[in-house]
Amino acid sequence: MWKPSQPEPPISTPVPEPVRPAPPSSAVESASRAAVTAGDQASISKGLFIKGEITGSESLFIDGKVEGSINLNGNRVTVGRNGQVAASIIAREVVVLGKVRGNVTATDRVDIRAEGALTGDVAAARISIEDGAFFKGGIDIRKPDSKPAGATTTTTEAPKPAHV
Repeated sequence: MWKPSQPEPPISTPVPEPVRPAPPSSAVESASRAAVTAGDQASISKGLFIKGEITGSESLFIDGKVEGSINLNGNRVTVGRNGQVAASIIAREVVVLGKVRGNVTATDRVDIRAEGALTGDVAAARISIEDGAFFKGGIDIRKPDSKPAGATTTTTEAPKPAHV
């Protein structure tokens, strides 16, 4: 029973958060960022320049400049619109929206978007080149479970003795 000496418990009604319109952005950029942000991802922003070797165990978004080599086996490398890469890239998946000069090896796929440019050889299980993209180089389509070209193994049997 309620007694006048007890304070009445406050009734709280949740106040809905106002809906804010999303800032305008291009569909390609938002789609690429949404796909890249899943899981752990490192980022090299527009004002950064890195020279050397990049290795690691997470995906990488490059919007700056990189020279050297990028080795991120099992992860995705995305070169953003402002990205300029002069390096060999080894990854599970490579998405090019900017400029790449160097050989690209992907265990899964390479995707060159309409505004992207890739100059170098590509070795991947799948490749996608959109209309308007620039590509100059060779393409080596590999089966997803195939080994690198230098790692082929052969078995030989010893010759059987001839019976007279």
